[in-house]
Amino acid sequence: MEYKLAVGLEIHVELKTQTKMFCACLNDSDERHPNVNICPICMGHPGTLPAINKKAVEKVLRVGLALGGEIPDYSRFDRKNYFYPDLPKGYQISQYQYPLVKGGCLVFPGSDKKIKITRVHLEEDTARLLHDGADSLVDFNRAGVPLMELVTEPDISSAAEARAFAEEFQLVLRYLDVSGANMEKGQMRIEANISLGGLVSKLGVKVEIKNLNSFRAIERAIEHEYERQEKILNSGGKIEQETRGWDDSKQKTILQRKKEEAHDYRYFPEPDLLPLNLTKKEDFDLDALRSSLPELPWQKRKRLAKEYNLEGNALLMAVRDESAANFLERSVSELSEWAKDSVLEKKDLIKLAVNYITSDLQALIKEKEGSFSELLITPENFAELMKMIAKNEISSRGAKNILSEMFLSGGDPSEIAESGGLKQIGDESQLENSVKKVIDENPKAVADFKKGKQQSLQFLIGQIMRETKGAANPEIIRSLLTKIIEN
Repeated sequence: MEYKLAVGLEIHVELKTQTKMFCACLNDSDERHPNVNICPICMGHPGTLPAINKKAVEKVLRVGLALGGEIPDYSRFDRKNYFYPDLPKGYQISQYQYPLVKGGCLVFPGSDKKIKITRVHLEEDTARLLHDGADSLVDFNRAGVPLMELVTEPDISSAAEARAFAEEFQLVLRYLDVSGANMEKGQMRIEANISLGGLVSKLGVKVEIKNLNSFRAIERAIEHEYERQEKILNSGGKIEQETRGWDDSKQKTILQRKKEEAHDYRYFPEPDLLPLNLTKKEDFDLDALRSSLPELPWQKRKRLAKEYNLEGNALLMAVRDESAANFLERSVSELSEWAKDSVLEKKDLIKLAVNYITSDLQALIKEKEGSFSELLITPENFAELMKMIAKNEISSRGAKNILSEMFLSGGDPSEIAESGGLKQIGDESQLENSVKKVIDENPKAVADFKKGKQQSLQFLIGQIMRETKGAANPEIIRSLLTKIIEN
């Protein structure tokens, strides 16, 4: 029997704030010295009182507004009680009944399907456990860091959809500048709730998978868990509600514990913190937060496709890499101004720039393990290079050489072309000696061309390009070659 897969995601995100959630300690995910960003409050010492980090609340509200969620009048923090060595107080200040955001949805690229959001709430992060052989050490630098949690409805129906949702949500977080969302640093951590139902819509028993710290892990873990549960059900067994971990080295899920219910955590209102009135303008100006929202990934994707005719990998690069998109748009802006006084079509210039950015320039960046944000090439100089190509002042081979030089040291493309002898020669009288020399040195190729072999002409053109170090205009060479050989 085939089963219907239903997946809901829980995504935990460390927020980019100056200080921790309930104290004034520095929030620094790059700190490598253990237990330096700590104080009696985040260490849970008796008699200490927490204070809400308003900036963290506003960042969560911005996420909610971007996803079209409902911002309720009333929200409060609760105590979530459980014991674990990484929890200094023996409980976590979190939210349960009254989160900061309710509802909303996200549509990811390549799909019109809306994945509904259940809630987005705010809590404090735990400390970090470091295991060294038989010993376990605790680093409390992370304890108390603002941690946002987004919970989806079980609307995701494949491992690929789960990955696509997580990738798109990471983009949203970065566009909003609420988190770096770097999974390698633990700034974004994902858990998947998986259940298998029959051909009808009724869901099966839910199994939670933890320790998903990469997009590949999300996809593989869900695929594996579907196969594991399918085998159990087809053999007449029953799925138990439990929490499992993902072992990336073995590519399988492993049992961690039987799943707790909400009542096991004994939630109750946090007595040391007042409730929040989120729609009270003096406390939280939702109109100002809404107007501060940037262009979001789906909006940018639509605009770039329309304005620059971007698609495929080019569109993917521009949406995922803000520096690449800025470089492209500033370069095109320069070309657009020039196109007003040029016989060339603006759309052709844009296509030329896009092709060079997504092929030659991106290849150089990849080869040198760099990024668009570190480029020595300015958009203005890149646009100047595109103009030179469009005006046939340099050959495509010469353009590649100039671009490589610009990548290494910046500089003006005209000056590089001049000093390197890369300006394209378009005058027949300047090329005639080189053409005659190649004809004299390659009598067989000339004879083959006279017999109708067109590849011989291409060979001769290549030899002339080598002779002139790529500076000759290929079309003029072709014409000149044909004329001299025929005469």
